[in-house]
Parts: sequence; C-alpha cells; structure tokens
Amino acid sequence: MRTILTINDGWKFCKEAEIPSVYPEDWESVELPHTWNALDGQDGGNDYWRGSAVYTRRIDTELKDGMRMYADLPACNSSGDVFVDDVLLAHHDGGYSTFRVDLTDAVRKGGTLLSVRADNSPSETVYPQNADFTFYGGLYRGVNLILVPETHFELVKDGTPGMKITPVCKGSDYEVTVETWQNGGTVRVTVNGETQTAESTDGHAQFTFLLKDAHLWDGRRDPYLYMAEAALYKEGEEMDRIEQKFGCRTFRIDANEGFFLNGRSYPLRGVSRHQDRKGYGNALTAAMHEEDFRLIYEMGATSIRLAHYQHAQKFYELCDEYGIIAWAEIPYISEHMAGGRENTFSQMRELITQNYNHPSIVVWGLSNEITMQGMKEGMYENHIDLNDFVHRMDPSRPTTMAHVMLLDKASDFIDISDVGAYNLYFGWYAEGLEKNDEFLDETHRLHPDLPLGFTEYGCDTNPAFHSARPSRGDYTEEYQMVYHEYILNMIEQRPWLWCTYAWNMFDFAADARNEGGTPGVNQKGIVTMDRKILKDVYFLYKAYWSDDPFVHVCGRRFTDHAEDTVQITVYSNEPEVSLYKDGTLLETQKGSRIFRFCVPITEKHTIEARTAHGQDRIEIRHTVEPNPAYIYDGPSILNWFDSSGLKEDCYSLRDKIMDLVKNSDARKVVLRAVNTESPGEDPILKEFRSDLSRLDTCEMDLEHFLDLAGENISMNIRRSINNILQKIRK
Repeated sequence: MRTILTINDGWKFCKEAEIPSVYPEDWESVELPHTWNALDGQDGGNDYWRGSAVYTRRIDTELKDGMRMYADLPACNSSGDVFVDDVLLAHHDGGYSTFRVDLTDAVRKGGTLLSVRADNSPSETVYPQNADFTFYGGLYRGVNLILVPETHFELVKDGTPGMKITPVCKGSDYEVTVETWQNGGTVRVTVNGETQTAESTDGHAQFTFLLKDAHLWDGRRDPYLYMAEAALYKEGEEMDRIEQKFGCRTFRIDANEGFFLNGRSYPLRGVSRHQDRKGYGNALTAAMHEEDFRLIYEMGATSIRLAHYQHAQKFYELCDEYGIIAWAEIPYISEHMAGGRENTFSQMRELITQNYNHPSIVVWGLSNEITMQGMKEGMYENHIDLNDFVHRMDPSRPTTMAHVMLLDKASDFIDISDVGAYNLYFGWYAEGLEKNDEFLDETHRLHPDLPLGFTEYGCDTNPAFHSARPSRGDYTEEYQMVYHEYILNMIEQRPWLWCTYAWNMFDFAADARNEGGTPGVNQKGIVTMDRKILKDVYFLYKAYWSDDPFVHVCGRRFTDHAEDTVQITVYSNEPEVSLYKDGTLLETQKGSRIFRFCVPITEKHTIEARTAHGQDRIEIRHTVEPNPAYIYDGPSILNWFDSSGLKEDCYSLRDKIMDLVKNSDARKVVLRAVNTESPGEDPILKEFRSDLSRLDTCEMDLEHFLDLAGENISMNIRRSINNILQKIRK
C-alpha cells in the first residue's frame, strides 16, 4: 500500500555548491520549507541573491522488495535538478507546481543521498522573469517520499493526482466521469456508495456514475463535496489507493449580467493573493495558509484571484471546502520571452492537470499584463495556441487574461480569451479615480460580447502615515480609504463586471521597490505583510461583503490631531450607528456601510461606536502641532513597470531635472514636457515655464515633476518619454 513520508528535517544546504557524493557535514543545516531569500528578498535595493543552491539529505527509508520510491516536490523555484548521490535523475522548469521523480533504481544501486539543486537565476526560458514581486529561491513547500508497490497509480506525469473527475449537469442529476491512470491491474472506483470495476487498458480506466438529485457545490452557502475513491488490485490483492474530492456545480459568465453559479446571480467580489509573508518569504506553513484564508473568508469575499502562479494545494483545498471561487493562472507575466514558449505550455499543463478536480476553480488565466513591454514578436500567436491548448485539456472552463491599463481598449488582443479583465490604477499611478469608470465603460462598449472583469486596483499604504486631508501619493491610511470607498461604489454600479479583485489582500515583497517608507515591499495590501495589522479598509470590505454584524471605528493609528474638529469614519454592516465621546452620546445615524461624524476635541478622548450587536472604540488626542511622524517624505509613487530593468548608463524618469538638462538631447525632452500645457496643472509648473533657467537647479526627479502637469501627462506619455530617455547615454 501507499505510504507518504514528509522529509522536511535533516537537510544540509549550500549556495553555489557541487552535488555531493558523500554527506556534507560542514554545510548549513536547514529545515523545509525553506527559501534563501526570506530576508534579502524583502529589504529593497533589488539586490536579493539569485543563483543555484543545493539541498542534500540522507535517504534512510527502507525500500522493500516489490516497492518503488518517488520524491514528491510540491515546488522548487525556479528550476530544479534531482540527484541520488551525484547522479542526475530529473530536471524541472517552473517554480510553483508539483513534480515527482522516480528514485527506485538509484536507491537500489546503493544510493544514499537525495540532493536537489534549486536555481532562481535570471533565465530567458522560464517564467516569471519580469514582475513586481520577489522570485524567492528554494524548496519552499517541503519534500515528501512516496512509497508504492510496483503496480500503482500514475505519479510522475505532470505531477498528476492520478485521477480526473468530470461532473456534467443532466437537469437535477449529474453524470460523473472518473478516469484513472496506472501501470496495470484492476481498478475499483467508488462514488457516493456505488462501486464499479474495470481493467486497466493501456494504462487508463474510465467509469461513469449518475448522481440522482445531486447535492450541489453552491459557493459559500453550501460548498458540498463528494469523494471519489479508487483502489488498484493485482491478482485480487489491493496494491494502491487514492482519493479525490469533487463538486457538482454549473456556472456561466454573461457580458451584461456577470457571473452566475448554479443558475443564480453570484457576483465574484474578492481579492488577489500573493503567497509570501514577512520574515518567511514564500516558505509558509499550513497554519499560515489557513490564517490567510481565514482573513479573506471573514472579510466576506466570494472569490480569490490566486496570482500570479500556481499556489499550494492546501489553498485550493480551502477554497473547495469553504466555497470560495478561484481564478487560477500561470506566471506568464509582464514580458513575452522569445525562448519561453514551451514553458508557458508546460506550466499550464501542470496547472490544469494538478487542479482539474477543484470545483472552486472556474477560469484558467493565460497571462497577466503581458503587453506591458509592447506587442512582441510571437506573443499574439503564442496566446492563440495556448488558448486552444487549454480548451483541449479542459473544455469545461473558460480562459481569461488580465490586461495592463496601457493596452489599447480597442485591441483585438483582448478578444483572444473567452472572458477578460483589466488591471487599472487610475487614482494611484495616474490621476483621476473617475477614469476607472470611464475606462471600463468604454471597453465594455467596444467589446459588448466579452465578459469584462476588474482584476487589479489599489494604492500603496503605510499604516504609519496619516492625514486629515489625504491625497494621492501620500501613502496614508486615509487615502487608501478614499480610494477604496470610491472603487467599491463604482463596482456596485456595474453588476456586469463578472469579477473584481482588490490588489492585494496582503502587502508582499517586491525587492525592486523603495517607496512609502518600507523598502522592498508593495504596500497595496489590505493587511500588512506580517498579518498583524488589518488596515481600516479591511473593515470597509467587510461592511460591503459580510453578513456577520460588526462595527469598526477607523483611525486607531491616527491618534494625534491638530484640528479642533475631527471627522470620525465608522464602517459597519448594520443600519444604525451611535457615536459616543468619553461615554456621552454625540449622534446616532442611520445609513449603510460608511458613517461619518464630526467630533470636537480639546484633549485626550475615547471615541466609541455602538450598534445593536457590538461596539468598537479608539483613543485620540488634540495636539498643538501635527505629528511629523505621520507625514511621508520620500520618493514619489513608483511606476514599477516604467523603472523596472532601467539601463543604468542611460537617462530615465528617475533622474533629477538638473542632471537631465545638462545633456542637450535630454534637455529637449524635458522642455517638451514642461511646455505641454494642461488646465489642471500645478501653479509651480507655470512658474517653471515662465523661467526655464530654474530647471538648471531643480533637484526634483522628472517623474515627480510630471505629476505637476496633472492629467495631461498620461501614463502612455510618461512611458514614451522614459523610452526616449533610455536611448540617451549619460
């Protein structure tokens, strides 16, 4: 019978090492899961170590006659080589999916060391290579040994679970096809108390079951799961056994009405999730995955976009068990690589093979913001072929893509996938929150038959920064409230948006970043990277999405106020909120979700909100001067995709005006930008236009300077300016 052994202890680790033939006593001792970038991948500077490192462990498990041994690697980033002693057994490209290696013959020949070389070096063939997150190297989901008899269910091909389950709706009944793969024997499959038997033919067996009046997997309301059990026999003796959960559900996505689950409207409203955590990188424990899921679930989300790669099986299982609908995708992101075609197909093949049975997954994502670097040769054709490939592997689910806001709304590239979506950051990287409305409405008009989603939106927020007059670029918790209040209202007015995902649920590492007071971190999270602070907008989303009664007073980190009157914002999903100051009732309001109160202050005060089912309180105090610790004083908003991969020996938007104008060619670019007039421009820009000599001493970088021009200098124009400057050598 099958035995699975977790072997996460007893490993030796060394960077840039040769594969050992004897146990390396002097190497560093580590336990899995492990990444070598847990610290340097989160501290900023874009200098985290990328290379190859070797993990080695003794194989001390007895291999009995008639048994086989496989190494099970749930993830090895970005490429992996597996050895017994110093003999190479297998190579794998792709850092987020399971692969398995047959160790049997090598162990039987006397092999005693299992070694894995993980490599996250820059590559021209393995995705991802250009993206706004850290590519942690290592064995970050642990390693297992699987012991099975000679006759067993398939383990190696694409990391398969060995069983594929396809439920098809037949009215109130479901016809369930179960397929298994094995190397011989007789297969017995049991579903819902019924058992069928078939001989393995050419390594395959297939069964059909009818579930009368099937119990539906119905999202958060009732995520019911069936179990399929398969047993493999040889000469009447059971050799191997596997099981897989599955669900019966139908869904459809309509261009004008949105998402439907089991025949009823079911808007997909949720968040995107990166898998890393402060101090751990992506080497998470099962308890950490569970905490992440709980925070998302308690917020009331109906869906999760698992970006930008295959996530741990634990997380897909939680989505199944709790009824959260998932968007699954591969890391085909940001830039099409001429040598990466095969890797897009191999990663997609593994994603679908390993996750086909999860009822929570409803779409396969082909790519994310892939046109960011322009329409590169072969990219369009690769997407056409990849789209067809997905349909052949899984005709039951549609394909989708998340497009960068730079992509022309009228582009026929948008129509490749069955459904689509845009990542938009108007109100953060570009002026004008209302431009999100305009962009989505216009795209919907241009593609009336294409279901359209909103896959990314957000603004960087450091919960240490605060302002009574928040504005774009100040990194305050209060601007995040302004931003998300606007977006949620906008979304509610557009029920045709089949999915919407806030970016991001958690702050995550992006080592190239240095902004907002926390180097190395993208701070668009609703929760901090260490999961210790639920930013105030967490409770805004809870007010919109959750049915569990609650009340939350915002501003618990905004203690010091120099104003005589403070606006207190309360988020609640209850219809009536009463606000108290120092125990005295100030006002009772009836409303929905967002309640605002004007509170006079003179000293230190306790502010408490009460509803029929709860209460929450904060403390604030009056100060003579504003607290300087609340004010961000650092680099301006970083358009990472405009500054990522900059040629150091050429100019860019990140250079100071005074340095740019010293070069005659760069000066022409700056003057053109300065002389572009805009009705909404800052008065400072007008002053520079009236006295251009002031440019010679301006220490502001050009990107920040362009902010003064308001909406007239769009993201596309900025990108063009940066591209021109990148051709001018310093």
